[in-house]
Amino acid sequence: MEAYQREFFQFAIGSGVLKFGQFILKSGRNSPYFFNAGLFNSGASLRRLGGFYAAALVRSGVAFDMLFGPAYKGIPLVAATAIALAGEHGRDVPFAFDRKEAKDHGEGGVIVGAPLVGRVVVVDDVISSGLSVQHSAGLIGAAGAELATVLVALDRQERGQGERSAVAEVTARHGVPVIAVAGLEQLVQFLEEDSQHAAAADIRAYRARYGSS
Repeated sequence: MEAYQREFFQFAIGSGVLKFGQFILKSGRNSPYFFNAGLFNSGASLRRLGGFYAAALVRSGVAFDMLFGPAYKGIPLVAATAIALAGEHGRDVPFAFDRKEAKDHGEGGVIVGAPLVGRVVVVDDVISSGLSVQHSAGLIGAAGAELATVLVALDRQERGQGERSAVAEVTARHGVPVIAVAGLEQLVQFLEEDSQHAAAADIRAYRARYGSS
């Protein structure tokens, strides 16, 4: 586990974004943990979150030219990541995001910000069904640009309807890697190192039941 991943978990727990207990997910599964990225809702927390995204992206070594944030959750995330790349890594890259509905006046269209060109990173909170990525990939391709990778906060490493996770499905469908600040494997390691063995055991059991192959 990288140092920034350990700091990320400390930050997420301290912010109340990552919680432990019993949580019924949309899938109907009873999860021993819950990650709600919407609770990164202050200037200071968003600034720090952008730093984790930027660190994961730079460490991946994936070549990219710009960032894209799908509406709505991806909008503050893509801005925070772009700021962190410029301030912490010396890379001033353009970014854009989309509207849910096309604007029929002024500049018009659905894309706000820089034109979609080159190799584009989609920045989002998590991947659930993969539909958001599919929509973003369509916009990027229609503009003549190329999807480079998808960058998310947490990979639950959990099966969807089949044997593969939603992340694996995205990689298979679009032929690009998915980069996560951290995944379930690192979370278990963090909890064990932090002596929170009860939560670690519960999550290990959950992964044994629902983890992706």
